[in-house]
Amino acid sequence: MIQPATVQFLKKLARNNNKPWFDLHKKEYNAARNNFEDFVQQVIDCFGKFDPAVASLVAKQCLFRINRDIRFSKNKLPYKQNFGADINRGGKRSIYAGYYFHLEPGRSFAGGGIWMPMPAETQKIRQEIDYCWAEFKKIINTGSFIKHYGNLDNEPAISLVNVPKGYTKENPAAQYLKLKSWIATREINDATLFSPALLKQTVDTLKALQPLVDFLNRAVAA
Repeated sequence: MIQPATVQFLKKLARNNNKPWFDLHKKEYNAARNNFEDFVQQVIDCFGKFDPAVASLVAKQCLFRINRDIRFSKNKLPYKQNFGADINRGGKRSIYAGYYFHLEPGRSFAGGGIWMPMPAETQKIRQEIDYCWAEFKKIINTGSFIKHYGNLDNEPAISLVNVPKGYTKENPAAQYLKLKSWIATREINDATLFSPALLKQTVDTLKALQPLVDFLNRAVAA
């Protein structure tokens, strides 16, 4: 499970997001990151029994850096205020769909899918959804998927206003053809982070997503 000290570090970082403070608390950062890394490795080891594509991953290679890239951002805070891990075949920079765990006080979640794929992969995914609509619909309407996620995320930032060129608005899959990212997430409250049940809940959450990830990766690999 996640240690309370790890969440406390992130809370303090949010209030003191500057290099001098961070340098003075590097020991706390290392302890927090090690705790998160250990948890992610447990997730990989347990979930890898169900998805061989990620079974050989090493947690250290899945974690994102705490440093923010501020070169082209108006937000000049130097550090992220969360820990994130992308459990994905081919690594965290892979073009394939995968799984994600986000640790942030009051905003933690687990889930995954594929985030803003390149145009070629986007076209393949839309075509697969269109051609295999019955299969796709069945995946997102299973009891397990609905229990953990409800539906795919569909906020305006990741969805077109109109259906893409080549498809009609009457297409039964129109809602999902308009998406620019195909992701699903489940919130995790802070109390659950500290619970021994966190690992099992996370693995169950990712298992519910696996059929969708497999579907998306079949399209990408085509």
